[in-house]
Amino acid sequence: MSMMDLLSDMMNVFSSALLIPVMLLLTLLVFLSLIQLGEFLSEYTKRNRDWSNLETNCKKIERDLQNSDFSEASRSLEDIKQNYMVTSFAKDAAKYLEERHLPAIERLSQEYEIKMAKRLEHTKIISTIGPMLGLMGTLIPLGPALIGLSSGDLETLARNLMIAFATTVVGLFAAGIGYVLTQVRRRWYWEDMSDIDYILDTIEDNN
Repeated sequence: MSMMDLLSDMMNVFSSALLIPVMLLLTLLVFLSLIQLGEFLSEYTKRNRDWSNLETNCKKIERDLQNSDFSEASRSLEDIKQNYMVTSFAKDAAKYLEERHLPAIERLSQEYEIKMAKRLEHTKIISTIGPMLGLMGTLIPLGPALIGLSSGDLETLARNLMIAFATTVVGLFAAGIGYVLTQVRRRWYWEDMSDIDYILDTIEDNN
């Protein structure tokens, strides 16, 4: 047996051994994408960007800080009712504002930006890995399918082609969900960070 034949056999064995793990990962990816879709729909129903509420409370914060009334400014900050991330930031920042610990508020805004980036990573990974696994699941069965075709074994050919097509569809399905959720959430979090920056600027400009 030549070196080329040996390497070819080793690669065929290795690639064939990857088929089941790839199919399992694709199944897992579909479940994860559906979970992310459920979380997305839940988040969508709770989103409420009320610009007038934000503007009114930021004006109160500005006035209170100009009067050095940090307790009242803190209460105005807690009264901000926006999307979950912004509202949560406002409540956390209110504690630091009452303590006049302003650097901690800026640090908190960075933590929320990281938190948003982490949430985007989940769907971004799905949208990236899905096509890769789908392509692997497509190419691996093609070898046995071609062998079946050359030997006239139509059953082997059909079975492997079904696997190839199914893995492609499943991978693209998961990736499509991940891509759409990533794009929409990115816009949402840009809006949230814009509101957080507005709150932060209001506090910093009056100290």
